[in-house]
Amino acid sequence: MQALIVVDAQNEFSAEGLRAVPNHSEALDRIRIRVQQARKERRPIAWVRHYNMPNESRAFVPGTWGSELSPGLGPESGFGPEQLFEKDVYGAFTGTRLEGWLHSVGASRLLLVGFYTHMCLSTSAREVLIRGFDVEIDPHATGARDLEDETVGRLTADEVRRSALLHLVNMGATMAAMQEPVKGSLAVSAK
Repeated sequence: MQALIVVDAQNEFSAEGLRAVPNHSEALDRIRIRVQQARKERRPIAWVRHYNMPNESRAFVPGTWGSELSPGLGPESGFGPEQLFEKDVYGAFTGTRLEGWLHSVGASRLLLVGFYTHMCLSTSAREVLIRGFDVEIDPHATGARDLEDETVGRLTADEVRRSALLHLVNMGATMAAMQEPVKGSLAVSAK
């Protein structure tokens, strides 16, 4: 059975947040569609929320607007099993009970969506791969930000997102295609 893992779909990544993602609205729309599909099929959904300590950053501090899940997202009853997991590191499996929960609901395949593609989503995907789960990622349900370093150069948010996804494909993840078209999005070809 495939479970959906929603990684850090939090207000902080919106245009008003401290870690704004340029494609946030489009990615969030796609995440919502993936959640609707999982609920319709009564598949498990793991919600992952990131927190920072106040001395680490002003972003993702517990109890702040930025740390909350994006509007309309979060566990609901009446569908398949849904559980919220909280973390304070990049990977969704480190220091959480996510792996045990996935086994308890019979998940062997995982579909990952969320933010930052190059940080928490990528780290979580790598953790999933080394634990023996099959991993799919919806590339249109992810987002990153511009990165720049005086030694290695600059990449746009889209280049960062695509580069992180290419690394994950090289490690064994697959890119998921939508069964039904999403209005206004690019087509995604299945591998």
